[in-house]
Amino acid sequence: MKKNAMTVDVEDYFQVSAFEPYIKRQQWDALPHRVEKNTHKILDLFEEKNIKATFFTLGWVAERYPDVIKRIVTDGHELACHGYDHIRVTEQTPEQFRTDVSKTKNLLENLSGAPVNGYRAASYSIGVHNLWALNVLQEEGFKYSSSIYPVKHDIYGMPDAPRFIYTPIENKNFKEIPITTIRLGDKNFPCGGGGFLDFILMPCQNGLLIGLIIKKTNLRFFISIHGKLTLSNLVSTD
Repeated sequence: MKKNAMTVDVEDYFQVSAFEPYIKRQQWDALPHRVEKNTHKILDLFEEKNIKATFFTLGWVAERYPDVIKRIVTDGHELACHGYDHIRVTEQTPEQFRTDVSKTKNLLENLSGAPVNGYRAASYSIGVHNLWALNVLQEEGFKYSSSIYPVKHDIYGMPDAPRFIYTPIENKNFKEIPITTIRLGDKNFPCGGGGFLDFILMPCQNGLLIGLIIKKTNLRFFISIHGKLTLSNLVSTD
């Protein structure tokens, strides 16, 4: 039986990389916050439809809205790490990255009482020039990453990376779970997250385009939004 997966990045609108030149981190607390209300709406919808998902959560959000973190786990979803305050891995040294993911993992685990096995880099910012980050994640106790997007993009992407779950570190029990792509000719095209989801997939009523992609390509569809399957389940059954 084919298994598909749903993931959610728990971050606020002003924290996306596109706003970095315009909104300073020191301003975040003074801005209207939408993440608490919107995450509860998503959780309500998932409960209604009996969907389980993986929630990649910023430490910054967790500190301010611990009740959201507790509900994610209480509702049976997987809690995962999205770093502390959405700094791209390309902007960090190995030491800074290790501190960031360790701090956030411990924070999420202490608030939720649940293990945090997964990590997603801000803006899919692990690629060919900083694959050292995967070794750091494995050393810090993570079981998988979902940080490499096998497409060509202006600020992220590793188009030559495998399109399906793989083991990026030899002789280590650590997986990379790429966002879903569709192969047309000799190129990969995004179809599971990022701007493509916002501007192409979301307007399609009843998920017709998603259903067509699954039927025609026989893909596991891994969708990320800004299943009955969490990514830990996907790794354990692959």
